[in-house]
Amino acid sequence: MKAKLSLIGVTIALLAAACGDAGTAAEEREAATTAAAPETTAASQSDPAATPAVGVLPEGPSALETSSAPEFPPPLVNPQEVMSGGPPPDGIPPIEEPVFLPVVDALERLDPAEAVVALEVDGDARAYPVQVMIWHEIVNDTVGGVPVAVTYCPLCNSAVTYKREVRGVETTFGTSGRLFASALVMYDRATESLWTHFDGKAVVGLLAGEQLESIPSPLMAWGDFAAAYPTGQVLNPDETGFNRQYGRNPYVGYDNEGTEPFLFTGITDPRATSKLRVVGVARDGAATAFSLDLVSGGEAKATNTSVGDTEIVILWKAGQATALESDRIEGGRDVGSTAVFIPVVDGDKLTFAVEGDQFVDEETGSTWNVTGEATDGPLAGTRLEQINHLDTFWFAWATYRPGTELVESAE
Repeated sequence: MKAKLSLIGVTIALLAAACGDAGTAAEEREAATTAAAPETTAASQSDPAATPAVGVLPEGPSALETSSAPEFPPPLVNPQEVMSGGPPPDGIPPIEEPVFLPVVDALERLDPAEAVVALEVDGDARAYPVQVMIWHEIVNDTVGGVPVAVTYCPLCNSAVTYKREVRGVETTFGTSGRLFASALVMYDRATESLWTHFDGKAVVGLLAGEQLESIPSPLMAWGDFAAAYPTGQVLNPDETGFNRQYGRNPYVGYDNEGTEPFLFTGITDPRATSKLRVVGVARDGAATAFSLDLVSGGEAKATNTSVGDTEIVILWKAGQATALESDRIEGGRDVGSTAVFIPVVDGDKLTFAVEGDQFVDEETGSTWNVTGEATDGPLAGTRLEQINHLDTFWFAWATYRPGTELVESAE
């Protein structure tokens, strides 16, 4: 009965995210597609085996309309497993023209514990509140001069940002209304191929096999983002162009380890419960999921470890509320903020420990924050190299990284 009620609840949440402003969403999709057209040089794909030309995208059938066509390269997944989540394409409407507030003007607008997607490109730091992302899932933006698609999937609890260029051609992304392994499936507006949000791969359509370039954008407590980036910007919930109940969580109770994911038809990896929270890192052809319980604790925790041949440090700081538990985005239990870095400065390896809620490297005694910046000591002003990771549920990570290692306890 609990599983059935959860299924009904998530279905209602998806429809709620899609409802309202239907005409506006359709108009914005048409406008975005029209705007993207001049950027695209189309060429027929009479020879799918030919080396793709840079700056040229194929033309042909839309994967939104058919899952198979002679023009399509082989799909990366079984198209029958790409299923409708309820809303139509762009029924959950992306934000196409984001409007931002300076951090200093938004300090009281968001709760310090509220989750935001934190993105910094070439000094341009922006926060995308999950209270907005949960209703829109994609923001097409340009940050630090780089065209990006900031994406968030509430069903797998993951935020990923991609450079929205394919073969040198800039495009925008929309929500397809479909799911694969209970995760958001996007589509590009240049060819209408289908892409999995979780790993940025085109899985069905004219561009099947293409891979987007990802940019680190961890989930972070608003209070930590504001402290680290006082001159940054935050997406303005009052100027999205849509009427949504921002601040309310339409997926109440979804972040519950005792429940199963929505519309997941595969077999979940039995090494852990489906909704175990993990920190997923892929490097050097290896993938490791660290349980959140392992890398968290107290006010802050530093985990010095490795993935593949790469030594990394996982920094965790208390203070971020899960957006997927309470009826309010900021009302969930504290799951903290996590970021992953290469612990090397000028060729020297650093080892991290914790003092209170601050991170300290043992080699120089410098103090660091959760964004990987040294705030005091000999290395003040230095930033560690941040690497991509996913704060997500075990079922999603294990599905997309089937050979992954799972680490639940210290060796």
